[in-house]
Amino acid sequence: MAAPSSSGLEVLLSTLQDAGDTESTLNILNVLDELLSAGTDRRIHYMISKGGSESLLMALLNTAQNVPPNYTLLLPILHLLAKVGHRDRRIGVKAEKAEAVLVMLGLLRQNLKDARRAAACLWVIQVFCASVSTATLLGKNRGLDIVFRLIPAHTTKHIRTVKAAIDALAALLRSKVNCRTAVSKGYISGLLKLFADWHSNDTEREHIPIQRALLHCLDHVTNTSVGRSALVAEGGIELLFQTTQTCMFTRGMECLVEPAVQLMRKCYPKCALSLSSDQSVYSFPLPGKPLNPWDFVPTSQGDAFEDDSDSDNDNDDENEDAENKDYEDDLETDLESLRQRPQPDRPLEQLGQYVRLCPELHHDFQELASGSESEESSDEDSLLNGDKGDRWTRSGRRSSRRHRGSAQTPSSRATLKGHPSSVSNGGGHTTPEEEEEKMKAKDLHSQCLRSHEEGHRSMVDRLLERFGACIPHHDPRLYAAAASSTRSIAGYSILAFPDFWGHLPTKGSECMAVRRPNVQRQKVLQDIQRFLCPEDIINKVVFDMEDPSPQCSSDHKDSLRFFSKFECGNLRKAVQVRRFEYDLILNADVNTSRHHQWFYFEVSGMMANVPYRFNIINCEKSNSQFNYGMQPVLYSVREALEGRPRWVRTGREICYYRNHFQPSRCERSSCFYTLTFTVTFKHDEDVCYLAYHYPYTYSSLQAHLQMLQRSVDPRKVFFRQQNLCNTLAGNPCPLITITACPTSRSWKSLYQLRNRPCVVLTARVHPGESNASWVMKGSLEFLCSSDPLAQSLREAFIFKIIPMLNPDGVINGTRTPRNK
Repeated sequence: MAAPSSSGLEVLLSTLQDAGDTESTLNILNVLDELLSAGTDRRIHYMISKGGSESLLMALLNTAQNVPPNYTLLLPILHLLAKVGHRDRRIGVKAEKAEAVLVMLGLLRQNLKDARRAAACLWVIQVFCASVSTATLLGKNRGLDIVFRLIPAHTTKHIRTVKAAIDALAALLRSKVNCRTAVSKGYISGLLKLFADWHSNDTEREHIPIQRALLHCLDHVTNTSVGRSALVAEGGIELLFQTTQTCMFTRGMECLVEPAVQLMRKCYPKCALSLSSDQSVYSFPLPGKPLNPWDFVPTSQGDAFEDDSDSDNDNDDENEDAENKDYEDDLETDLESLRQRPQPDRPLEQLGQYVRLCPELHHDFQELASGSESEESSDEDSLLNGDKGDRWTRSGRRSSRRHRGSAQTPSSRATLKGHPSSVSNGGGHTTPEEEEEKMKAKDLHSQCLRSHEEGHRSMVDRLLERFGACIPHHDPRLYAAAASSTRSIAGYSILAFPDFWGHLPTKGSECMAVRRPNVQRQKVLQDIQRFLCPEDIINKVVFDMEDPSPQCSSDHKDSLRFFSKFECGNLRKAVQVRRFEYDLILNADVNTSRHHQWFYFEVSGMMANVPYRFNIINCEKSNSQFNYGMQPVLYSVREALEGRPRWVRTGREICYYRNHFQPSRCERSSCFYTLTFTVTFKHDEDVCYLAYHYPYTYSSLQAHLQMLQRSVDPRKVFFRQQNLCNTLAGNPCPLITITACPTSRSWKSLYQLRNRPCVVLTARVHPGESNASWVMKGSLEFLCSSDPLAQSLREAFIFKIIPMLNPDGVINGTRTPRNK
């Protein structure tokens, strides 16, 4: 009996368990059904909280014990139990505890030939299987066999019962034990045949839900490796692919495409990349460690890979809020916020070694007294060979105007030291027509970047005289000189043309790329065709960083040519998959087997107006901004020589998705992702560069700093470049000091200078984030400018700027700060 203080619902549930006559029980069931039908999910959850599931299970047991069972009561009980069970996550556990699971299976056995009763039993079994242990219990008692026999070939009878049987089978297959049992009994072959039969015979498209339910069963059974292997062995991928091709162009069947595609992706056999090793091509001995201590120890995917998601970290947000709150507090009234300045974390004697990094504090400013405008000569004078750069600039501008619109393409890369260039024959001079013919990109890939030789003109001189361009804050000669002293692990001796030549900024703000619908699905289906039609795949290596022979071979006339052995470059291998499609593999960070994201490479030998598809197949991030409108950037050498030296965003049909490749040594959870994009080049036999983002090299920084130092007025701007330290590879890490010079050498002016607060700016701790360098470049140019606001900032602060914290990482084309 219910307690006196019980609610009306509790009284009904208590009476339901104790009712002895059919009429009373049926009336209570009708009342409960009306209550749940008229309300929302909240009423069902309220009933569950009051023990509704347990009461219905008890009523089920009491009614099922009668011989024969009273189906006048059983059917309403089963109906209510299925409705409540869909909202009760613990219904399976409760059924096991009440020992109602096998009773339910017994009722199904007794009613296999009664479609209405069988459907009611199947609905309840389906909700019971929300618990994996309950599904396993049913499977051990031959529940799989009973349910599978209820699924017929295509028919127009008892459709509701057929659908209930398929849904119940899918629920049973949530248990991996049941999945393995189903595979061993050949159920995958049976499910594929059923799907093919229903799909081919359903000409009126009336039974799409049944086909979706069959795909749902296959999806569950392929959650195990044996299930995936069995589906592939039974020709499941071929069947699903053919079905998908039909459904995509048939109205009303689009809902089958997505589950079929996801099922094919799941079952696509995994394979390792075609590399000799996952480890980076480059290694570098670290102090105190042996040369090869960096063999990758696999861990779970979450721990193995650095988190590069685009969402912000909650903890970072909390810290930021806390910091902002500190600034907003009233320090005069909040006594807890008042505290003394913390003591240095090291003895004051040790701080003396950093005096050299503060030249503004001990500079005597003699030029203010003498009024002289002379400045200490800079390194760029020797690099530019006196005023040769100015003469080049003037002649280059004239030549650029004279030859603007020329269709010739120069060498896209040139070695800093190498064999002599074959510019002229012997000591004679070539005619303009001969020079015109020789200055084609496809013929000049091996020309040297050299200074003048007796009787010869270097290719660089010819380029600068013929196509000289005026790029603000950029001098190709100065860049080449800076690059000659840059140290890389690979010993780069070749310059990328965009870095050497320079580029103009974009004309304005750029819109995000718009992706048309279903692009990713089309790309995935094209990838699946590789498995189905391997005879159509070329699979030819056209570039391999470890083997220079492919890119030099003359047999690859129908292929693009790739190159990445220059500063900031990253492309390890290129494989031609189809005539106009290439798989690209990035090199891992130095001393690791991970961190593939940054890419920067040269491509040449293309045909104009032909779409080329590029697939970077070993990305690691689980998602990317390339899915939301970001595009790679492209630089065309021919466009540059025609007066348009720009990096432009390019690519269409851009998408980023998980692929079937995986590291050779990893746990099962590790996988790679594909970034795919299609580029249509404007010119035949052009030389183009593709990059993740606008590249900014270490040599560009060095050249830019020298040009900045030359441009400032030493009477107004105190600009000093120092070496903070040397990197492990021996590259200087520059430290820039910028502030305003004192108005005079008076004590008051010097005191004001030396008591200005310091502002420290840093960039490029992550080498792959080249956007930081462009922001820093703009900041440096602004702080050195004559803008009144810049002058005010210089007079108020001393700026200590480290524009590149990780030079070695930037030079070698890595992504993370691991090897800084």
